[in-house]
Amino acid sequence: MTGCIFVGLGGFVGASLRYLIGLLPFAGKADFPCATLLINLTGSVLIGFLAEIAGQSSFAGPHAMLFLKTGVCGGFTTFSTFALETADLFTAGKTGVAVVYAFLSFALCVAGVFAGRLAARTLVR
Repeated sequence: MTGCIFVGLGGFVGASLRYLIGLLPFAGKADFPCATLLINLTGSVLIGFLAEIAGQSSFAGPHAMLFLKTGVCGGFTTFSTFALETADLFTAGKTGVAVVYAFLSFALCVAGVFAGRLAARTLVR
């Protein structure tokens, strides 16, 4: 049950950060969903970093990892929003933008996980 509390608190932090980024001036004013891409990329780098730290050291205990990985990252990233926005772009006839957005989201976020892991290996020894 303690794990649920840590996940819930982390989810509150992550979801609140996501909401605040959505308030930034660039967030909703473009045809391209920049805020969602930024959130997914940042979340991917962070979860890669945390996964590497969890696997390489005892830097953070299991409750801290539940808070950070499952809670914060889970509440912060927006894959469901990404899927909806991609479908909406296709529906609106913006096929090219939809394809570019989907490709960049996938490629950059997977690369972000690798970047986070590399940063963790470099910083935490």
